[in-house]
Amino acid sequence: MTQSLETPGIHHVTAIAGDPNANHAFYTETLGLRLVKRSVNQDDVGVYHLFYADDAGNPGTSMTFFPYVGARSGRVGAGQASTVSFTIPAASVDYWVDRLAERGLDVETTERFGDAVVGFEDPDGLPLELVAREDAPAGDPPTGPVPDEHAIRGFFAVELSLSDPDATVELLEAMGYEETDGDEAGHRRRFEADGDRGFVVDVVTDPATPQGTPGAGTVHHVAYRVTDEEQEEWRTLLQEHGLRPSEVIDRKWFRSVYARTRGGVLFEFATAEPGYDVDEPRSSLGERLVLPDWLENRRDEIESGLPELETTPPATE
Repeated sequence: MTQSLETPGIHHVTAIAGDPNANHAFYTETLGLRLVKRSVNQDDVGVYHLFYADDAGNPGTSMTFFPYVGARSGRVGAGQASTVSFTIPAASVDYWVDRLAERGLDVETTERFGDAVVGFEDPDGLPLELVAREDAPAGDPPTGPVPDEHAIRGFFAVELSLSDPDATVELLEAMGYEETDGDEAGHRRRFEADGDRGFVVDVVTDPATPQGTPGAGTVHHVAYRVTDEEQEEWRTLLQEHGLRPSEVIDRKWFRSVYARTRGGVLFEFATAEPGYDVDEPRSSLGERLVLPDWLENRRDEIESGLPELETTPPATE
């Protein structure tokens, strides 16, 4: 019998970038997020893994990147998480439109399902949105260039672009998501979990959308919040949906199971514990290169192979 579990929503989203310095400057200076972890791709240690989040790096706030110097641009399209949305307070739309425009970004404002949406792209062309909500959580804004009253509050949603959504929709429903809205044409369907950050998944189906190709400016995977106690149950659920989940992998800051959905999107199921402060104090998160224990004996080799990265915290405006 097929079981159901429940996730409160997104744990983190990981994307591919190009220049790590441009990536760092944009997410810390323009968006006002905090670099809470500076590490390496554990499967390709010549590449950074950079984590941007709220002040403490709480689950549901962490946008992470593998920045490959000189990376070829990808194409956002079907089979991918095609847009990442963050929550902002309802009264902050004008602030963000002005802030982004002043920095030379092309900004598009729209309304979707009753929410004001501010759309733009990061330096690599990754589509991003700020969704204004009356119920935006108070959050834990970092000290930096964006005033607390306008700060990003974590994730709102991911948009999945799928050629054939049926199998993925069935999986989302087994993950505790319920369909709550949609457009008249049926091209966009909204699913919500019972959480306060990153609780929305929009499934978008458009036959005209080309197949996505990986590269800079595309999402690598979407991670959902789960508990340690349920990890094996999640593996069983994924198997019941015809998928081939990984074993539980220790990533040091969380433990994860991975599975590629039938729609082509890589899902991760990550635990909240032990968290980003397991190996450095909250006051100095992200200030030094941190490696998992099993890579520590290669530190000199790894550090010498990484590009220079300027991580001076941005000034308060």
